[in-house]
Amino acid sequence: MLLIVESGIALYVHDAIIRPFFGDFLAVIALFFLLKSFLNLQDLTIALVSICLAYFIEFLQYCNFLAFSGLKKYKFIVVILGNSFDWRDIFAYTLGIFAVFFFDKETLGFEVKTDVEKQKPTQY
Repeated sequence: MLLIVESGIALYVHDAIIRPFFGDFLAVIALFFLLKSFLNLQDLTIALVSICLAYFIEFLQYCNFLAFSGLKKYKFIVVILGNSFDWRDIFAYTLGIFAVFFFDKETLGFEVKTDVEKQKPTQY
């Protein structure tokens, strides 16, 4: 689902906030959950791998890798990997990983119980 939203943002939204910032924010969250669905590792490890991979892709953009490698002619690759370096992307990736830990109950290691779940049956 996040990949579809990400692709829609990349292809159809051309503004100064949602595409450059929110798209990267969601990208690292999507990467985290993609890796989590295939890897049996601790969430912190998956988060570190996710953020390092996002930073590495941003570094490739800084080095103009797509133009150098000849991959810039493939629009799908340009949409997925991006084509321009921006320090704000690094900030968005970092906030995205923090959001994963802030909002994901499983990652935090606890679950919020409702009032009904808190009530335990009386044992006689």
